[in-house]
Amino acid sequence: MAKKLLNWAKQALLLLVVAIVLSGALDWWRSKDIDRTNLPPLVGTSLKKMPIDLASLSQDQAVLVYFWGTWCHVCNYVTPAVNSMATHYPTITVALGSGDDNRMNQYLYHHEYQFTVLNDPNNSLGQSWKISVTPTILVIKNNQVEYFTTGFTSLPGLWWRMLTA
Repeated sequence: MAKKLLNWAKQALLLLVVAIVLSGALDWWRSKDIDRTNLPPLVGTSLKKMPIDLASLSQDQAVLVYFWGTWCHVCNYVTPAVNSMATHYPTITVALGSGDDNRMNQYLYHHEYQFTVLNDPNNSLGQSWKISVTPTILVIKNNQVEYFTTGFTSLPGLWWRMLTA
């Protein structure tokens, strides 16, 4: 019995290592077009009418930046984790092509999301940041990309990235 359990643990560990390597390779490939040090501006007014300026907010602290859409199925799993992170860390989310401000406010209220949202109904911010996959998550510090990931990301993965930025 112990030998079977040990074999199972080895298989699980190998699968985890392969998944991490593949995920890292995909993130590297998807981020190759993003300039990590000369970021486009991320400024505007949030849906809560608060001014947003990523460059000033990220001075001396890490900021979680989340590009997502209400239409994105994977975002349905990642967004609750981002909402949890927003209670502990500075977080800016950019809603890509998800409708006008009224529709976005209704969506946020319905799902009880409290994070800061810059609405990007025409995807102009997404295009300037060269976002091609949703969700896309970046950790920005001193207006430079510390971490970049796309697709599904877990809450522990988000915590780890923010703690080590």
